[in-house]
Amino acid sequence: VQLQASGGGLVQAGGSLRLSCAASGRTLSARIMGWFRQAPGKEREFVSAVRWSTGMTYYADSVKGRFTISRDNPKNTVYLQMNNLKPEDQAIYYCAAGLRTITSAIRFPSSYDYWGQGTLVTVSS
Repeated sequence: VQLQASGGGLVQAGGSLRLSCAASGRTLSARIMGWFRQAPGKEREFVSAVRWSTGMTYYADSVKGRFTISRDNPKNTVYLQMNNLKPEDQAIYYCAAGLRTITSAIRFPSSYDYWGQGTLVTVSS
């Protein structure tokens, strides 16, 4: 599975961005798609995830109500709509695919098998 993330950029606080993650290769083998982010000097943290088959979604408390994850199965693409962005949202955002990820482990980077290259989100205050 190859993942290509895009959509990052510079936005003012309160603004919006939509990230995309296009998957190719053995996409049918992926069970779950996730978004993580990593700010300088910090560990990679879970943002959101969605199951390919059911569309069930999961969110970190810090983004709940502001971010929305969705998937377009025919296009093998996952989106992360980010609204009301805050300076603390600034980070490199990574998409990831998990082949056997179970619900209790979706927040752990080690549960994912493939990673995209990351896209930078900068939020100015």
